[in-house]
Amino acid sequence: MSMISVDIGPAHFLYRVGGVCLHDGRVLLHRAVGDDFWSLPGGRCEILETATDALTREMREELAVEVTVGRLLWVVEDFFTMDGRPYHQIGLYFAVDLPDGCPLLDTEAVHAGQEGDDYLEFRWFPLSDLDQVRLYPTCVRTALQQPLDMPRHLVGRREPAPSPLR
Repeated sequence: MSMISVDIGPAHFLYRVGGVCLHDGRVLLHRAVGDDFWSLPGGRCEILETATDALTREMREELAVEVTVGRLLWVVEDFFTMDGRPYHQIGLYFAVDLPDGCPLLDTEAVHAGQEGDDYLEFRWFPLSDLDQVRLYPTCVRTALQQPLDMPRHLVGRREPAPSPLR
């Protein structure tokens, strides 16, 4: 299958899914080892794959764990520039639960993951400290501080940005 990632004129379009995993007043974030920014775990959807199937697959590939994908929390439009090129990313973000007893629930540890040749690190961040975290898309920082009672439409805009996670 092919990831939904396409060049359209001078811009690049991505379709991404992300998981919002909350535990003990913290949120699980990840990054590629060596990157200086964090994001919610997830990745790109494949063509003809549902968003929830894509998120389940991404978490299985990156962490070897079977998650429970819950309800849709946000639809995020993210606009950014990378290497002088404009990007337009649409992301669907869902509530995610980890299985009981999962080692990933240790909020003090740094957890290792891998996707292809990329080594990933996963960490829990207190929701109250997110203003000190370089988090993309930036609009999710505020959304994480608000009630997650209904789906919301978020729009993020940022200038030169690092590579989007897969």
